[in-house]
Amino acid sequence: MRISVVEPLGIGKEQFETLRAEFETKNCVFEYYMDRNENPNTIAQRIGDADIVVISNIRLSAETMAKCPNIKMLSVAFTGLDHIDLDYCRANNIEVFNASGYSTVAVSELAIGLMLDVYRKITEMDANTRQLGSRGMFLGRELHGKTVGVVGTGAIGIQTINLLKAFGCKVLAYSRTQRSEVKALGVEYVSLEHLMANSDIVTLHVPATQNTAQMINAEMISLMKPSAILINTARGAVVDNNALAQALKNSKIAGAGIDVYETEPPLPENHPLLSAPNAVLLPHIAYATREAFDIRADIVMDNIRKWLDKQ
Repeated sequence: MRISVVEPLGIGKEQFETLRAEFETKNCVFEYYMDRNENPNTIAQRIGDADIVVISNIRLSAETMAKCPNIKMLSVAFTGLDHIDLDYCRANNIEVFNASGYSTVAVSELAIGLMLDVYRKITEMDANTRQLGSRGMFLGRELHGKTVGVVGTGAIGIQTINLLKAFGCKVLAYSRTQRSEVKALGVEYVSLEHLMANSDIVTLHVPATQNTAQMINAEMISLMKPSAILINTARGAVVDNNALAQALKNSKIAGAGIDVYETEPPLPENHPLLSAPNAVLLPHIAYATREAFDIRADIVMDNIRKWLDKQ
């Protein structure tokens, strides 16, 4: 078997060499690359005749995989799989495994961080201080006592709820699946419309699917309070960002904290959120912590070990 890790995964060469030695004992050729390159032709070259491929959130299309007919297994170093052509994988008997759970803590903590940043204008006040400015008349807001609507109550949604409870927030939830452990926390499940209209903060924690594509659209945003803020650390496709930008520009809502977009940053110069006021914009960093990447590497390699044991 030939294994190709087409990008560095945030781990060092020494760790890769240890993995190479391990997989050689399993009669596998183990190749890895220490730089990230998203060019489809480069990805196809790096995969080559590999049987097993490790990739994170770089798009892997049917056209790219068709150039690499030996692929039997994908170990995806990411939770979401919307960047992988799963129809091609199913049609060609390619087994796909994700790294579910590696960034649960990381993403939920950043969601809270964005809420605090938008409420207290931490980024803006830092820039103001560096320009020898003062607080002026600015007053921030507290999380304590606010009603937070959590859209999606999977692992990350539940972790976020636990953090919000520690801050003294009231939590409303919306999800296709209502979980008993969420209800046990004193959280009420409501309709999405009710959540949008009654929350001081809306935080998104759903995957990108056909059902969630632009679920937070102009109509949903129009239901929000003028004082409300929107946090998106989920997937960019979940929000109509044009509608969100217009709502911010027209003061229909008070602010937003955004980590994900329709495409991976860098964003195009004309992206609507770049000119939107009261928005904290990050370049997709919610999952990117040292701790999360170490967990991710363990999950990805363990998925390969388990798959090899079954062959």
